[in-house]
Amino acid sequence: MNEVILIYAATLLLAWPLGKYIASVFSGNGGAVGAVFLPIERCLYRLCGVDPSQSMSWQDYGKALLKLHLLLVLIVFGLLMAQGFLFMNPDGIGGMSWDLALHTAISFLTNTNQQHYSGQAQLSYLAHTFGIVTLQVVTPAAGMAALVAIVRTLFGHGVKTQKRSEDGPVSVGNFYEDITRAVIRVMLPVSTVVALIIASQGVPNSYEGARTATPLDQTSGMEEQHIPIGPVAPMVAIKQVGTNGGGWYGPNSSVPLENPTPVSNAVQTMSLVLIPAALVFALGFMTSRRRLARMVMGVMVMMSVSLTLVAIWSENQPNVAFSGLAAEGPNLEGKEVRFGATATALWGSWSTQTSNGSVNGMHDSFNPIGGMIPLIDMFINVTFGGIGVGLIGFLLFMLLAAFLGSLMIGRAPEIAGKALEAREMKLVCIALLIQPLLILGLGAIAVTFPALTGNSNTGFHGLSQVIYEYTSAFANNGSGFEGLNDDTVWWNLTCAVNLALGRFIPILALLAISASLAAKRSAPEGRGSLSIDTPTFGMMTVAVIVMFTLLSFMPVLILGPIAETLALMP
Repeated sequence: MNEVILIYAATLLLAWPLGKYIASVFSGNGGAVGAVFLPIERCLYRLCGVDPSQSMSWQDYGKALLKLHLLLVLIVFGLLMAQGFLFMNPDGIGGMSWDLALHTAISFLTNTNQQHYSGQAQLSYLAHTFGIVTLQVVTPAAGMAALVAIVRTLFGHGVKTQKRSEDGPVSVGNFYEDITRAVIRVMLPVSTVVALIIASQGVPNSYEGARTATPLDQTSGMEEQHIPIGPVAPMVAIKQVGTNGGGWYGPNSSVPLENPTPVSNAVQTMSLVLIPAALVFALGFMTSRRRLARMVMGVMVMMSVSLTLVAIWSENQPNVAFSGLAAEGPNLEGKEVRFGATATALWGSWSTQTSNGSVNGMHDSFNPIGGMIPLIDMFINVTFGGIGVGLIGFLLFMLLAAFLGSLMIGRAPEIAGKALEAREMKLVCIALLIQPLLILGLGAIAVTFPALTGNSNTGFHGLSQVIYEYTSAFANNGSGFEGLNDDTVWWNLTCAVNLALGRFIPILALLAISASLAAKRSAPEGRGSLSIDTPTFGMMTVAVIVMFTLLSFMPVLILGPIAETLALMP
């Protein structure tokens, strides 16, 4: 447990100065660091024909975000289909099928990185470097840009404070300026530092073809093994830092080439939460509401610690499948012995508390309660969440809590002095309720027609596998309970729907809500006002999150992991 405490403490200590730096990046006061990056950014603006000083309404901001993503998905889809005919392909890997290419492009476009393929065997160096890694940099930056636009509009602070003429719309900033700063000043520098650290630990970084190795034990008749390598370190760094999760190798960071040492494991674990936590601190610096940031961080850390401790406890219990076959001890099925049960459970919990989805062990091999924790993490999806979108989701729950809390104290619903009316609450409900609708609806169809799923398990665990896959897609997480034959037209297309709607609907809904609230007059806060930066409101928000999750998903948890636990009891 000392390792767990150290990683929590180190991550939060690093997140505080990083959050202060991120706030300065988007406040227009980059200082000496900003002066270094400014010429690069100006070149990009001229190259793309963008005027960063032009303000955008929320509709224009949302359209710019969607147009960029549409362009990227078309480029990457074509690249994946044609990679067999293109250069930087020393191992002669062929193109993907249309449905797998579509799912892969949308998956990485939505900062999900759900993989229905094995990276080292089905992607060329060109597809990896210029397709996948590009999306791994740009998509978390887009989430960060959307969050900055929402925060500056909702709370009236940021690079450009919201402005409204008598007949003009509220300005939320400029999307192209925001995403450029997020990429150039945040994502690339942080991921470069992480890449250098893990490369020093032995993670490969080369464009050479596969290496040939001769096994020491040749009793199986295998005289040679071909081991794919490549520029692994940069991709692993951005997959962790960017809450992406898609690994170079199919088994992800459980492979020694991706994660060779305890140091690389600790660095990659901290990278899961680093920027999402930093954005909470940045919220306080950007809005001059430090108490609000402390409240949000307190809630997130409390939920994180509670869920992580359950996962660690579960994975340190024996695996009942081995009862009587070996001495009792932690559940090491599907885990790397060099990491052990505790470090693997911590990673599994953190990677699903963010929208990362990377693994250093197999979640499908967790004990039932241990496997239930990643599911709950993704149902909640706001413990830390993905870069930008995690805090966006938390703000949606805060709006719902403010609506209910205002009614409880006998006031008209409001937040930060702005009235919450029917339009805003309809958008909140749409953004929140589409999650159980899609996950449970598609899950019901899949289990009703088992031939669609290609499921390796029946019964309780089979249901968990199906629900996990759709939850992972909607939560933009990407991890999976292995055992599904998921490279099929059914899984590729239905997951692609979950991926896209789970990503863009919450972003666009809160953009519209923030602009709507910014256009209203702010009432002065008095003694009877609902304060949103107090521990009381924090607990109110926790209660809303817990009730929403249980009301939506408790039945499927009972039929899945809880029933599996009871069935395995002696």
